[in-house]
Amino acid sequence: MSVNVPLVRRAIAGAALAHGASSPPNPLELETPTPIQESQWTPAALERAGSTLKALNRMAKRPPVHILFEDVGYTVSSHKGERRILHHVSGEFRSGELTCILGPSGAGKSTLLNILAGYTSNGVSGRITVNGHAREMRVFKKLSSYIMQDDMLQPRLSALELMRIAADLKLGKELGRAEKELIIEEILQTLGLWEHRDTRSERLSGGQYKRLSVALELVNNPPIIFLDEPTTGLDIVSVRQLVVLLRLLSRQGRTIICTVHQPSASLFSLFDRIYVLARGLCCYQGAPPLLVPYLSEVGHVCPTTHNPADFVVEALVEDIEAPAQMSELCQNGKLCRKLDRITARGGRKPVLHSDESIQRIFVEHVAKEQTQKMEFATTFLTQFLILSKRMFVQNTRNSLTLWIQLLHHLISAGLLGSIFFLVGNDASAPIVNFKFCLSCLVFFMYTYIMIPVLLFPTEVRLLRREYFNRWYSLKAYYAALTFSSLPVMASLGFLFLGICYFMSGQLMEWDRFILFSISGLLTAICSEGLGLLVGSAFSVTNGSIVGPAIAAPLLALCCYGMGFGPTIETSMRTLMSASYLRYGLSGFSLSLYQNRQAMECHEDFCLYADPNLILRDVGMANDNYIIQVVALLAFTALHRLLAYFALRYRLTAEFSNKFMAYVSKFLKHR
Repeated sequence: MSVNVPLVRRAIAGAALAHGASSPPNPLELETPTPIQESQWTPAALERAGSTLKALNRMAKRPPVHILFEDVGYTVSSHKGERRILHHVSGEFRSGELTCILGPSGAGKSTLLNILAGYTSNGVSGRITVNGHAREMRVFKKLSSYIMQDDMLQPRLSALELMRIAADLKLGKELGRAEKELIIEEILQTLGLWEHRDTRSERLSGGQYKRLSVALELVNNPPIIFLDEPTTGLDIVSVRQLVVLLRLLSRQGRTIICTVHQPSASLFSLFDRIYVLARGLCCYQGAPPLLVPYLSEVGHVCPTTHNPADFVVEALVEDIEAPAQMSELCQNGKLCRKLDRITARGGRKPVLHSDESIQRIFVEHVAKEQTQKMEFATTFLTQFLILSKRMFVQNTRNSLTLWIQLLHHLISAGLLGSIFFLVGNDASAPIVNFKFCLSCLVFFMYTYIMIPVLLFPTEVRLLRREYFNRWYSLKAYYAALTFSSLPVMASLGFLFLGICYFMSGQLMEWDRFILFSISGLLTAICSEGLGLLVGSAFSVTNGSIVGPAIAAPLLALCCYGMGFGPTIETSMRTLMSASYLRYGLSGFSLSLYQNRQAMECHEDFCLYADPNLILRDVGMANDNYIIQVVALLAFTALHRLLAYFALRYRLTAEFSNKFMAYVSKFLKHR
């Protein structure tokens, strides 16, 4: 969809007049920025573009945010006991500043970022305030975005499609379609992605991929952005482009906090505030130019030709006493070394606000949020429709997977049809036909258990950032996920069943085929739910072991009693009722053998010419088809519900930490 920008500007101007504005908006304020070519990505060029994102800042107004944290500690529990990661650190991050948290590996950088972003809350002590008020997570999560280190973008969608989906989910009815399109174009132009708007995410370069991650979170204009190791895996040119971009965004009044392992000297000078961590202690907080004289106070003189970022990390690692000395000097982050004023050399000043104006604007915004009482920008139904459409587009574009599934169903149907060719009405081979039912059951079970076991853990990684940043509710996502797989499953399932049903010589009666197909598709849906449960709780490696390990005993229970059905023990019948596969197999058998005439016998005597005798000897004579369908539906609901809670647990770090703490305590007492 192409956007006529001049037409959009006229439409917005007309809308403003229609709503009582004294005069139309200034056309200059609605101009989209001139595209910045990647070869022109220099600090000076981006600083000159600092007036960009005017439409975004004007249409999606958000308050500036100052974060103050005092005596923040973090403790984790393991089988070896409790271990303290952060030791009562303090600090302050202000709007209009680009802050870098750096330190050696294991210093606690990502842990601190997780705590400040609200991603980790269990085991945390201390006090965190936002603009002078105690942090309220419901409001704070709407004002912040967290771009994690291992972030992944949705595949098989272009940059423009991803931006439109993000805008529809995160802005809702706050803005109209024309305004959303203008904001999307403005963001992509500013971030140098407009020329790549039709490129799918998996085909973008590393730097473009990272910038698109930032662009998606800018859609709703969050005043605070957290980034965990955003420069990982990028070359030095892409790293500089990204940091310069973050600097530009901070200059417009945003609070941007990122962790960087060891920035180069040129990158180090681009940050407004440096926060140094080592061994869970704050060793320095303040302006980058003051780090070198600060180090000299504790006896570490940085050579003039040395990178201060490298030097401070080396000093903290090599000198065992340095972290404690530096932490004591800055009172573990309570003292900040800052210049009289922060000014970008050769560029624009950052947008800084007084504490009074910050608190006034923030209180007004919180009061507005409280009156709306909306947890998400869109309703459940809107989220469901947007996500269903996204998943449908992704599934249809995944042509290789669709072809593999099609061939899998065709080849399997042909093999089964050949093995059990024309046994359906043969009274001399009833057990063979029962094995045909069992083979169909095994096909649906393993096919639809293993697909989510192998693929869904990757989807969980894609889901993590969007869910945490409040794009949509987990219920809407899960509902869309459940229904998005049904069209392909039904189409391929009917194709498989039609081929093998016809080749195996079953009775050509539509009602029997429909009942047979219902049992097969319900078994597939139920198996997919079990696969989602395993895929939600385990990684691909562990899930590929756990999935078959769960399915094997269920399969053994479902066919128990073959040949001695009337004498199955009561205890075994109880166990068999716990296997959903038993109901699927019974549904297959009842649809083929119940209420039919004697089968054809081409020998002198056929013991199972009467179909009722077959049902008796496999223990299904007293079964009712409706009950089998209801049981399959009940197991489907159970599997999906358990999978939902497993997914919710996996996406919530707090629950994960609590669970691991309980396990550790249990093992410790053992």
